[in-house]
Amino acid sequence: MIIKKSTLLAGVASLCLSVAATVQVRAQGSDAYGSGLKMNLNEDGSKYVRMIAWNQVWFRSTEMNPGTAINGEGASSSTDIGMRRLRTLLYAQVTKRYMILTHFGINNQTFTNGGAASSTGTGGYGAAKKPGLFFHDAWNEYAVVLPAPEKKFSLTLGGGLHYYMGLSRATMASTLNFLGADAPIFNWPLIENSDQFARQMGLFAKGKYGKFEYRFSYNKPFATNVTPTTAVAVDNNGNTKWSKAGYVEYQFLDSESNLLPFKVGTYLGTKKVFNVGAGFYTAPDGTRNLDNGAVKKHDIKLFSADVFLDMPVGTKKAAVTAYSVFYKYDFGPNYLRNLGIMNVGLADASFTGTKALAGAGNAQATIGTGSIWFTQVGYLLPTSQEKPKLRIQPFGSMAYKNFEALDKASTQFDLGVNWLIDGHHAKITTQYSTRPVYTATDKYSSKGEFLMQLAMYL
Repeated sequence: MIIKKSTLLAGVASLCLSVAATVQVRAQGSDAYGSGLKMNLNEDGSKYVRMIAWNQVWFRSTEMNPGTAINGEGASSSTDIGMRRLRTLLYAQVTKRYMILTHFGINNQTFTNGGAASSTGTGGYGAAKKPGLFFHDAWNEYAVVLPAPEKKFSLTLGGGLHYYMGLSRATMASTLNFLGADAPIFNWPLIENSDQFARQMGLFAKGKYGKFEYRFSYNKPFATNVTPTTAVAVDNNGNTKWSKAGYVEYQFLDSESNLLPFKVGTYLGTKKVFNVGAGFYTAPDGTRNLDNGAVKKHDIKLFSADVFLDMPVGTKKAAVTAYSVFYKYDFGPNYLRNLGIMNVGLADASFTGTKALAGAGNAQATIGTGSIWFTQVGYLLPTSQEKPKLRIQPFGSMAYKNFEALDKASTQFDLGVNWLIDGHHAKITTQYSTRPVYTATDKYSSKGEFLMQLAMYL
């Protein structure tokens, strides 16, 4: 349909309020959703506005690190429910060449944290309540060389707060269609330090050349100012210098869309994809340490190589998905970040035993100077039904982390099942994960977490 300019604003508002059962969206593993929450602005559909909305709810049972307290009480385990992601993405193809995109939402609200700034104590704005909405992405782009069947080369330039951060496929992963319940987090090595939830502000170029796809960006990292107190490097970039990032891959089989930066985790057998890629991220003087009492600056230098396979198998709609990536990270001497996703634990002041080096709750050594190898594999079970009510996809992953700051490398695993009610649009994921818990630099044991995710997107 054609929408007049005078009614466009009203139409967008109506669209945002009318997420009804009749709306249809198309995605991996399901053809029941059509073109999604989309309004065409001309008859051939080349100009349009589209909205994507998604929720991911987590129920967890977690073994806590030694030395953990939850809301003031010592705890060795915890069960909780939380909002991992509540997001909305809007983009408009204003002309064939020009597109604008905004992406906003919240993340990581638990019963103890994740609320609005300064939300503490008890009451209407108590701890964890009323989280603050913020923009994840906001950019404009212009297609300098339009993609076309007869052309080998295409080029689009853009700028703003963006996700074209290079490094690896997983660094630009879509959160709508993970193979596992979530990303391993170390795929976003700057997360919430010199980036804003895996994004930086800058300029980017993207496009294709034959079977090659490329993405490059030139960005201004967010300021960091941790004061160095030892020989261990910390995030402090001073008068921030511009960062550079890029990722290039060769797509041997089906060509993937690069309209948006978000890389698919599993196509559920709807495409034949085999890609090999490599990427980088560099930031001059990104960290600092003390060297014989003097402050010394260090460049951040990150590199990766990865391979991705997604392929239908046999004649009964089975499919295999596999991804493997190797990261080589250099943040400066002995740099190490300990992170815990939706961590409900704090340090227990009364604990007298040996505490975890990573801290309380579910924190673990996640990102640091050193190397990481991550591999995951999934198999979509076959079905003879034309329109099955449920598809089942078991998966597993392994991460090997060898950090300079720790004397012993660690290995951890995820095992789970995707219960696909309607492709990625409506699914339940059950997953058991292990994590390393170091009590000394050369000694670690493993703790476990069971997770059930309820995920839906339109």
